[in-house]
Amino acid sequence: SEHPLAEAVVTHLKKQSPITISNFESITGKGIKADANGKTFFIGNRRLIEENKISIDKLISEKANQWGNEAKTVIWFANAERVLAVLAIADQIKSTSQKAIQELKQSGIEVYMLTGDNETTAKAVSEKVGIRYFKAEVLPEQKASFVKELQAEGKVVAMVGDGINDSAALAQSDVSIAMGKGSGDIAMDVAKMTIISSDLAKIPEAIRLSKLTVNTIKQNLFWAFIYNLIGIPIAAGILYPINGFLLNPVLAGAAMALSSVSVVSNSLRLKYKK
Repeated sequence: SEHPLAEAVVTHLKKQSPITISNFESITGKGIKADANGKTFFIGNRRLIEENKISIDKLISEKANQWGNEAKTVIWFANAERVLAVLAIADQIKSTSQKAIQELKQSGIEVYMLTGDNETTAKAVSEKVGIRYFKAEVLPEQKASFVKELQAEGKVVAMVGDGINDSAALAQSDVSIAMGKGSGDIAMDVAKMTIISSDLAKIPEAIRLSKLTVNTIKQNLFWAFIYNLIGIPIAAGILYPINGFLLNPVLAGAAMALSSVSVVSNSLRLKYKK
């Protein structure tokens, strides 16, 4: 599995002796399935367990619900008959996340959270970071469908994702942003922008930089237009009948170079913008 949670589990169990498995199958948005020692095992979310009609012990279910209320992601491990164990992974919310969400909302951007996690975990996380709208237990194709729904309402949609499960929604969105050092290759290939960080504070920064870049382009086009509007007629000799002035070719070349320097200098100001 290429899921970040799978990587966390593998890292935790590195010291354990590996076993031979067969018939490995990755079930998108749900988990994995494989055979070992003549038995079939499932590892994934609760939906995977319920769809395969696997028995869940009451105590295990209560523990999973408790972890969900604590904003932890629960991974279920089962054979074909019953759940054998549950594992909780806490994705620590960065201190900058809430501030980043507030900045986006203050700039007039509606923020939605789409996650494959269960409803309880999604609600707990959304409340912590200040996200009003969220959808839980969402499959990859459902993320893309939700983006289409927003677009149908006339909204310009920016999608932020970090893995293969987000690639369809990234491709559908108007602005696609792949985030995190562990972003999947597919996500980065599809995205129009890649941020090599998992810090959500980089998103408002990227939006500000994008707006400044567009403004700088407009400024450069405006001054280039004015410069040529004035310079070309003078170079063509429009003043000669009036006062006999002709633009020296050397001065014309210098003026052209100065125009390029002014455009580049104006663009370099972006380097110092924050």
